[in-house]
Amino acid sequence: MKKSLSRLGLLGITIFFFLSATSKPETAPYAKVVSKVISVDSVYNSHITSLYSDLHLQEKGLALPVFEKALTGFYNLRQLGLVPHKSILTIADFDQLSTKKRLYIIDLQQKALLLNTWVAHGQNSGGDEANMFSNINNSFSSSLGFYLTGEVYHGVHGKSLKLDGLDEGFNSNARSRSIVVHGAAYVSEGTIKALGRLGRSQGCPAVAPEVADKVIQTIEDKTVLFINKSDEKYHSKYLNETLAASFASDQMQVNHFD
Repeated sequence: MKKSLSRLGLLGITIFFFLSATSKPETAPYAKVVSKVISVDSVYNSHITSLYSDLHLQEKGLALPVFEKALTGFYNLRQLGLVPHKSILTIADFDQLSTKKRLYIIDLQQKALLLNTWVAHGQNSGGDEANMFSNINNSFSSSLGFYLTGEVYHGVHGKSLKLDGLDEGFNSNARSRSIVVHGAAYVSEGTIKALGRLGRSQGCPAVAPEVADKVIQTIEDKTVLFINKSDEKYHSKYLNETLAASFASDQMQVNHFD
């Protein structure tokens, strides 16, 4: 996060101390005002760091800046009314190799990491490391950015979950490309042992068959999925920290997400 007051603005909390200009109040021409201003960035940073610690995400391999981006997007989408029900945030962190359990399903309201497991990237996104991404049909590549989960259906991979990409130019063709969450046999420890990496999809964030139903049931119904790669080419209007910090501040005051 860029710690810039010009970018984030100031939180509307100002404490005033009125001090007498001289030892004799009646002769003081004016009172000296000292204001202590708590900035949005410090409050928001504290909130993110505390939540990150409570969830023990560092021990699970997720870097703080990645969590920060995902959480910022969640707050902005929630504020826009696009995430009406659940406080579920899912992160697929493609900074990590496919052999790592790089999918994180988090309940923000309960401050609980519900699931940490493997997730595949696209065939044309790379071998063990995902480093190429596309929003183009038939690219067989993963797409970065924020998604909302859509309808559950039964297809060639069994129970599956449709996704709507929200970042124009990065993942906005997800639905037309049939990018969905589904179970796949190539997402397994056996595949890792055989190939030295996880199996790859046609662009879908595929998970192991034994956890697919649990994943889909947990994240269905318009929850946020963020697919990350710390690539400076990626940008999103949902990473506006000013709006996210304002929303987070309101939620901290009422102490819930509903």
